[in-house]
Amino acid sequence: MGVESKKLTGAIDEFDLDNPSLPQIIEEEALASGNYPYDKKLKNSKYEQKLLLLQVELVKLQTHLRESGDRIVAVFEGRDAAGKGGVVKRYRENLNPRHTKVVALPAPSDREQVQWYFQRYTCHMPAGGETMLFDRSWYNRAVVEPVMGFCTPEQTELFFEEVPSYEKMLVQDGIKLFKFWLNISRPMQIKRFHDRRHSPLKNWKLSPVDLRALGKWDEYTSARNQMLERSHTDFAPWTIVRANDKRRARLGAIATILNSMDYAGKDKKLVGDIDENIIMSATDFMKQVSDQE
Repeated sequence: MGVESKKLTGAIDEFDLDNPSLPQIIEEEALASGNYPYDKKLKNSKYEQKLLLLQVELVKLQTHLRESGDRIVAVFEGRDAAGKGGVVKRYRENLNPRHTKVVALPAPSDREQVQWYFQRYTCHMPAGGETMLFDRSWYNRAVVEPVMGFCTPEQTELFFEEVPSYEKMLVQDGIKLFKFWLNISRPMQIKRFHDRRHSPLKNWKLSPVDLRALGKWDEYTSARNQMLERSHTDFAPWTIVRANDKRRARLGAIATILNSMDYAGKDKKLVGDIDENIIMSATDFMKQVSDQE
């Protein structure tokens, strides 16, 4: 998203993941790249303070869900290293893991590959009072699988034909469905990949698929755009989270869910304080993308 400087583009083209030294221009300009609206991270003290307050609201919401039997499904999608797992972790951090569960499925088994595509996800839908946080979801069929050659074009087309009906059934059954796309710039993805590659605590996060994805930026962009255009509906809309700054992204995603739910003791001023520079509808996001192309 956005046109980078020639110098930054050159550094990206020459980037070597195995080189312990990240090009200085990528280090310096990654955060503000891709037309990101901030050139500095949110101060940690401010982030921690607001995160704690939002997590208190999540505890209130948890109580409401247990008493009312309401159900939440939150889908987190984005490129590799977009920060999906970080949002999920902070959302769930102070909640009862029996009632707020993370779904992060491995590659499908041989049996799952010949089932109805949505079947492996359907068995993870919440019971009354539960929240299910999908760290990647059925939208693998829309982005990762076609880009990496794990499915056929016909399978992707069938997915787009079926997904509105599938999600409408979930919503009509009373599930509160949230779909988030965490959007990062190419320089930021490169920076995060480099940090993982050279951290003894994080290098396990880099998979062979991640490494292959580095060279498929444009293919992922095209797949993302098609996904947003074809699966953004009134009953199951996409919310875009501009995620170059993980701190702002986490606060924005959590506040979006809280702002959409009614529960006792809700601090409306707090949860309604959503940064519109960070959180936007898929319609507004795609208009920006179109204007820049």
